[in-house]
Amino acid sequence: MDIFFIIFTFTATPFLLFVLTFLYVMLKVYTGKSINNPDYAPVIGTVFGQLFYFSYLYDHQAELAKTHKTFRLLGPEESELYTTDVRNIEHVLKTNFDKYSKGKYNQDILTDLFGEGIFAVDGDKWRQQRKLASFEFSARVLREFSCSVFRTNTAKLVRVMSKVAVPDKVFDMQDILMRCTLDSIFKVGFGVELNCLEGSSKKETAFTRAFDDSNELVYWRYVDPFWKLKRFFNVGCEASLRKNIKTIDEFVSNLIGTRRKLLAEQRYQNVKEDILSRFLTESEKDPEKMNDKYLRDIILNFMLAGKDSSANTLSWFFYMLCKNPIVQEKVAQEVTQVTGSQDSTIDVEDFMAKITDTVLEKMHYLHATLTETLRLYPAVPVDGRCAEVDDVLPDGFRMKKGDGLYYMAYAMGRMRYIWGEDAEEFRPERWLNNGIFQPESPFKFIAFHAGPRTCLGKDFAYRQMKIVSMALLRFFRFKLDDDTRKVTYRTMFTLHINGGLYLRAIPRTASS
Repeated sequence: MDIFFIIFTFTATPFLLFVLTFLYVMLKVYTGKSINNPDYAPVIGTVFGQLFYFSYLYDHQAELAKTHKTFRLLGPEESELYTTDVRNIEHVLKTNFDKYSKGKYNQDILTDLFGEGIFAVDGDKWRQQRKLASFEFSARVLREFSCSVFRTNTAKLVRVMSKVAVPDKVFDMQDILMRCTLDSIFKVGFGVELNCLEGSSKKETAFTRAFDDSNELVYWRYVDPFWKLKRFFNVGCEASLRKNIKTIDEFVSNLIGTRRKLLAEQRYQNVKEDILSRFLTESEKDPEKMNDKYLRDIILNFMLAGKDSSANTLSWFFYMLCKNPIVQEKVAQEVTQVTGSQDSTIDVEDFMAKITDTVLEKMHYLHATLTETLRLYPAVPVDGRCAEVDDVLPDGFRMKKGDGLYYMAYAMGRMRYIWGEDAEEFRPERWLNNGIFQPESPFKFIAFHAGPRTCLGKDFAYRQMKIVSMALLRFFRFKLDDDTRKVTYRTMFTLHINGGLYLRAIPRTASS
């Protein structure tokens, strides 16, 4: 009997812990939240209720936003406000910037993966990384170096595409673009040649898979009331996350060690070409503060921005071109006209040489098409800040200290009260005035953030996306393998296409 009691107690304890945790969390969720007070945004559920529509979360948010420009979800410690109101977004990201931060709630969720990188921190650590990154992105040497890398890797991409541009050949466009942008960010950011386009090693494949899976698993924490308990017992998705992070840490540690060694031996001549070398040089001034853990966090944050954002946007871009073949041909025509490459016999290297800064600036229709893609499929579909003090938003709703305000970029692109009756249509022309690209307020088009934390790599990203898309559309026409397949996203920090994007490529000839 005693043995059976011990076995029952041992097996029941984790279950009882989960039950008690759930009851405690629910008590915290519904206590002190001013639920029926009209001074606060209307409550439509709890943060954990998102679990039931997690696979189509951003579309669900868009439907809610059509009725409520600002609404609330209740969390254990605070309320989480979600908004598409442009006034609220400017209020938080610019006008009252110092009153809002990433917040402890978000940092608790993010820290295991992104640590103290630029996307997860505030204060001095954010300012330090921002200052160094700003210097790099504004430097002529980085612009020239990055353009050279983009052209080289895009030429490789065209050659890879030539191998799959044969009858009845289907390929995953997202996978190819991910490998291309990964090559570029590792060369520009970290001074490393991965050559993923030509075939990744097992270590590189394991690293990228672990990074993407960790991205999704960390995002899952927002809807999982038990994630801290799972992390404590190292079970379920938290066990998977820990395993993935170990793979990531080993890869990045080796990368930092290799770069440190090369710098120490002074064999790496262009020490200021890549971003990591800049941070490594800076770390020598304060090695205790800027240790390898800190550098690891910086690298992963740049990975998120440099690989995911560009590759995801390009994937959605080619998807939309396949759904809108007239737009695809308009972009292709602009490419040949602006570059003067009507000759069907032009080779890849000669074409890449034509893509100068002046040419890139003239690609107004391409710029509009990429921007229209980002309007509907922003690289970061939801982002937000946390109130450091009690506040009142421009729409009149109150916020308590600790409440979060999340702006829904994906939903905003579909709001008629922001973009007009054709908001859900893919129409690049909305960005053009007499053929010239016209930007919108960054608080309305929030794909690159806004205010003091606006994305430093915006021009960097457009430059890469333009070079890649120009080359591919000059030499190929693209079609969906299956027009009936519903293309959707993985719910994570960045907007991946779920299950890949399967296309067919047709070489362009003089007659086509």
